[in-house]
Amino acid sequence: MIKTEGLDAGYGKLQVLFGVDFVAQPGKITAVLGPNGSGKSTLLKAIFGIAKIYGGRVYVGDRDVTKLPTHERAQLGVAYVSQLRNVFSTLSVLENLRLAGYGLSKDEFEERLREVAEVVPLRDILGRRAGELSGGWRQLVAIAMALMRRANIFMLDEPTAQLAPKMANQVLEVVAKLREAGHTVVLVEQNARLALEVADDAYLLVSGRVHWSGPARKLLEERELGRLYLGLR
Repeated sequence: MIKTEGLDAGYGKLQVLFGVDFVAQPGKITAVLGPNGSGKSTLLKAIFGIAKIYGGRVYVGDRDVTKLPTHERAQLGVAYVSQLRNVFSTLSVLENLRLAGYGLSKDEFEERLREVAEVVPLRDILGRRAGELSGGWRQLVAIAMALMRRANIFMLDEPTAQLAPKMANQVLEVVAKLREAGHTVVLVEQNARLALEVADDAYLLVSGRVHWSGPARKLLEERELGRLYLGLR
C-alpha cells in the first residue's frame, strides 16, 4: 500500500501540493486525474522522493519513508516510470533488461525474463535498440525493467501521452496485467476516460488539493466534475 497524510510538496520554494491525503490499495489500480498543473506528477515524485516534502507523511505499507532517499524507496519495491528518458536508448531491449537485472545469474535472469514476458509482450523486440522504438514500446520496456527489479508498486506518469489509440490501449492492457499479477499501480493520466475504465479507484486533484476521491466508475458518472476538470462529455 502507498499512503500519504497531509502531504505538502513541491520544488524549491514552489509548493504544489497542499495537505494531500492519498491511498493506493494493494493489488489495485488507482488513477490520479486532474487538469494540467494540478499536481498529479508531483504527487508521484513526492512519494518516490524526487519532489521536496515540506510537511506530512509518506508510507509504503506501514513504513514511514518520508525521509528516506529515493534509492531506499526503490529497494522497498517502489518503481517510478516517467514519461520521458525512461530507458537507455543506445542499448538493445535485452541489454536494458540485463542492466535492470544486474547481479542475477544467467539462470536467474532467464527465469525472471520468462516471468516478465508473461506481463509485457517483448519477446519479439529484445534485439532492437530501445531508442528506435515508439514511445509506447519504450514505456513497456521501462515497465519490464521495473519488473526485472522485482518492483511491486508501479507509479506510472502519463504512460499513454501522445500515443496512438491502439498503442495506448496496449499499454493499458499491460497495466491491467500488473494488477492481475497482484501489483499495486498508481496511474497518472491525461486521458481520463481510458484511465477510469481500467482503474479501481480514482483521485481528482485540482490546484494541488484532493477535490474528489472514490471508485473510478463513480467519477465517470460525475458529469459536472468530468466536464469542468477532465474534458469529459
